[in-house]
Formats: sequence, structure tokens, C-alpha cells
Amino acid sequence: MTTTTPREVRRAHAGPTAGLADGYAQANLIAVPRDWAYDVLLFAQRNPKPCPILDVTDEGSSGTVLADNADLMRDLPRYRVWEHGELRGEFTDAAPFWRDDLVAFLIGCSFTFESRLRAAGVPLRHVEQGRNVPMYVTTIPCRPAGRLHGPMVVSMRYVPAALVGTAWEVTARMPAVHGAPVHVGDPAELGIPDLDRPDFGDRTEPHDGDVPVFWACGVTPQAAVVASKPPFAITHAPGHMFVTDVPDTAYAL
Repeated sequence: MTTTTPREVRRAHAGPTAGLADGYAQANLIAVPRDWAYDVLLFAQRNPKPCPILDVTDEGSSGTVLADNADLMRDLPRYRVWEHGELRGEFTDAAPFWRDDLVAFLIGCSFTFESRLRAAGVPLRHVEQGRNVPMYVTTIPCRPAGRLHGPMVVSMRYVPAALVGTAWEVTARMPAVHGAPVHVGDPAELGIPDLDRPDFGDRTEPHDGDVPVFWACGVTPQAAVVASKPPFAITHAPGHMFVTDVPDTAYAL
């Protein structure tokens, strides 16, 4: 178990944040111009499983109540900058791209419940293997909202068959960070053709007796950006989360 603090991760870590700052919530980021902010808010309200909102900033602000003195422009390990649905690039500093009209949304992340899974005896194969969690674009459409539409994205963790029920129970108690799985078993039922070829993150090796378990994922807004083509957006790079100062207990039922 890591003893890295949220502040240390925000200031120094450069890679994926799974397994870091155990006991603290992590969050996805999407920042859009003000005239698209209501669309994002409505999209999240209509699709709470992949898009549970933890905070919304004031226009132009890069601060958040989720972490004192944090800077959303600089305190994530890696960002993505989008123009008209096209990825302009990935950057370690979003300050050069931040605009005074941006409204930022922080969305619950499943990394938040991983320390609880581990405490319950559920192994985390991607953490064991030093990899980013694998994520997949599904064929399940989200409910459209305004100009935003797109498919749901899921994260996948291999879980020993005997512990699937435990994983379900642990995560169901944390709906603010995606909650219970959306699917267990055959990935084809989600329209995923090959688990060895994730759309985001890294391939994970299963152990004998493992089954794939899928959770709704906060990368879903990025799939909506690709499908809906807003003129501008800044997001986190998948797996490179904003680590908050909020204990995970704040989001446990």
C-alpha cells in the first residue's frame, strides 16, 4: 500500500495514478467553454453512472473545493487538448491552453474504490503489473444532452471468479465514483471485440480463474467530445487523474 500523499502526487507524479494516495478520491477532468458547460452538466445528469460529478468550477477558475491550493491547470500528471473533436496533443501542463471562459468538471473515478477492493482481498491486476487500467469504448449509447452525445466507456479489471460478488458489493457502496459494475463476463455484449486491445490504458494479464468485470468510466466525456466535436476542450489523459484531498470515506454509503 502506498503512503504517497495527494499533494505529493499532484506536485511530482508523471504517470498513471492507480494505486497512489490510497484512501483519497481521484477525479476525471473535462473543461469546456462556458457556452458548452450546460450541455456537459446535462449530459452528466442524464448519465450518472459514467459521469458522477464531484465539483464544477466557476468560469475561468482553476481551483476546486476538492483540494486546497490545487491548480487544475498544472496538478494533473497529463492532459489532453481537443479542438473540434480532434486530439491536438497530450501535455504535462495545461496552463498555456487554459482560457478565461472555461468551466471545469471533476467527475468521480473508479481508482477511488481500489484501495477498498484491495482491503477486501480483491487483487488489482493492473496495479500488480505496473500498468494503467484498460479502458474500452462500448457500443452502449449514452443519453444525449443538448449538443453532446456518444458511447459509454468502461474500465475493466480481472477479478477471481470467487471474488466477483465481493467486488460488486464493495463498489456498489460508492456510487459517486461509478458504483457497481455495469457488466461481468463476455465483452462482446458491450461491443468490445478484443480485451487485449484497449482503446485507452494498457493490456492486463489475467490469472487462471479470473473473469473480466467492467465499470462505467469517466473517460466517457472524451468519447462524447470525439462524437460531438465541441470547438475546444481540455481533459485528463486516461488514467492520469486529479488526486483530491477528499478521503474516499466521503463517497462511501
